[in-house]
Amino acid sequence: MSTQKTDNIVEIKNLKMYFPITRGLLQRKVSDIKAVDDISFIIKRHETLGLVGESGCGKTTTGRCILRLYNPTAGEIFFNGKNIARLPERKIRPLRSGIGSIFQDPYGSLNPRKTAGNIVSVPMLIHHTIPKNELNDRVSETLQMVGLDPGMIDRVPHEFSGGQRQRLGIARALACRPSLIVCDEPISALDVSIQAQIINLLEELQERLGLTYLFIAHDLSIVQHISDRIAVMYLGRIVEIAGSEELYENTLHPYTKALLSAIPIPDPELDKSRHRIILKGEVPNPANPPAGCHFHPRCPEAKQKCEISRPPLIDLGNGHMVACFRTSETL
Repeated sequence: MSTQKTDNIVEIKNLKMYFPITRGLLQRKVSDIKAVDDISFIIKRHETLGLVGESGCGKTTTGRCILRLYNPTAGEIFFNGKNIARLPERKIRPLRSGIGSIFQDPYGSLNPRKTAGNIVSVPMLIHHTIPKNELNDRVSETLQMVGLDPGMIDRVPHEFSGGQRQRLGIARALACRPSLIVCDEPISALDVSIQAQIINLLEELQERLGLTYLFIAHDLSIVQHISDRIAVMYLGRIVEIAGSEELYENTLHPYTKALLSAIPIPDPELDKSRHRIILKGEVPNPANPPAGCHFHPRCPEAKQKCEISRPPLIDLGNGHMVACFRTSETL
């Protein structure tokens, strides 16, 4: 096995996910919604990669492509060194046990008719990861790992609180002991008082089980806390990737600067003294994105070249990558 396969659990190369727009009785294709538009990145083993950006930028679509809930339009998705982007369902199924998922809505992502025991045991039964005579013990163990009483095994989702439901969702994701978990805004639907508990639980599980997370969110303060590295998306493209501390201390892309300037600071005096960047206009339509750099119509630092050419994602050292002509030319 090569070093690259050992160090990187996921490698995305030139991933595209376009959704066709059709019209008329014959459903003729007239255009595409470019939800993910040619992105490349890696997720290192045992790390947490935060994926952030405004709503509609393609974060969730990227996660669902990795889970193979979507069939990518183009590009490659390597999981543990194996390209899963084009695998048929019969070949992808054995690999699914290695990738778990935690969804945003703990109310809608759990079957209301199934008990907690059923919800956690079904992935084990589907993937045959444990003998049936050990199933109940494994379910109880998994519930305990996420802070739920095994005595709740016969309860249905509506008998749990919101935080408990999300813990149940985490237990389901852990059922087959995956190496990678895609967390799609796992705390955004929870009360603030519960969010910290879930974040702490995810960190404890990562340390205990050696997990790797793709943590999708729009709250940059939370992403900064939990992530080792952060990738920033805008309109289907990645515009900046860096270590968590590096991104906040040495922000390079104008869009990332605007996002960080919007994070509230607990100190009122310090909050008043900082410069808030207000972006002009709205996010363009992904069915008809701007030419060149997608961000140029709203960028306070845009120049003529940005309107024509797409800036490549360039590594500027220390793993800090940015897709911006002005930034890369001034460094």
